[in-house]
Amino acid sequence: MTRRAVKLLAVLAGLLLAAQLRGAEPETAGSGIAGSAPAAQVSVPGSLAAQSAAEDPRRERGLVDISHVFVPEGQWIFGGTASYSTHTNASYTFFVVENIDSEGYTFKVSPMIGYALRNNMALGGRFIYGRSLLRVDSGELNLGDEESGTHLSAEYYYTLRHSYSAALFWRQYIPLGRNKRFALFNEISFTAGGHQKKFAADQPVRGTFETGYSLSLGVSPGIIAFASNTMAVEVNVGVMGVSYTRARQDQNHVHEAEFKSSFMNFKVNLLSIGLGVSFYL
Repeated sequence: MTRRAVKLLAVLAGLLLAAQLRGAEPETAGSGIAGSAPAAQVSVPGSLAAQSAAEDPRRERGLVDISHVFVPEGQWIFGGTASYSTHTNASYTFFVVENIDSEGYTFKVSPMIGYALRNNMALGGRFIYGRSLLRVDSGELNLGDEESGTHLSAEYYYTLRHSYSAALFWRQYIPLGRNKRFALFNEISFTAGGHQKKFAADQPVRGTFETGYSLSLGVSPGIIAFASNTMAVEVNVGVMGVSYTRARQDQNHVHEAEFKSSFMNFKVNLLSIGLGVSFYL
């Protein structure tokens, strides 16, 4: 009995092993007919591009999402900036400058229009006009005491300046992840313009008339924040650029003068901080 039981158990074990080996074989595609060709593997187009995008180091930093569209292609951008300031001084004292009687104002307007040629990329133009006036009727500069100090006075000074220029800019938007309200941008602009200036000083009055033109190329990064679906507030600051200015002066239609100047800046220019409102339609 014992030998027969052992033989029976051995046969059962062999049958179970054969069944397991048959179940481990790969299934065939189609009707399940033995010997049919295995199913072909289909590769998804673009999977390689998706993998390379996922390996982009900028995505690892969590700063940008390459696939996110902040400004879609074909969108129009309208906006601009405007500023106005005025002052009036009557017998005003500012440190060592005393008895200042002056008045003046500064006005500047800059409309802008742009068009998104591609997603998150725009090209546009900007016009800038500025006007400033300063008139000083009197002022005294006192350094030291009355006997041995330095005393300078101005009885009349007048200057009026007009400036006008046009700029062509290219802007690249950098989305902050998938945020649809905030984004960084980098703007490169080329500006060409001119100016007119009038001076008048002293008694009798000496008048000087100046005309000139300027060229500049600059880089201005900034940040944009949408207050609504179409209106946004933009802040940018100039960090580098080059400029060239040439002017000609005519004093009392007798003396003439000419000067040229060039400037290169590779640091943050706090005087070039711009704040504006734009509409994305």
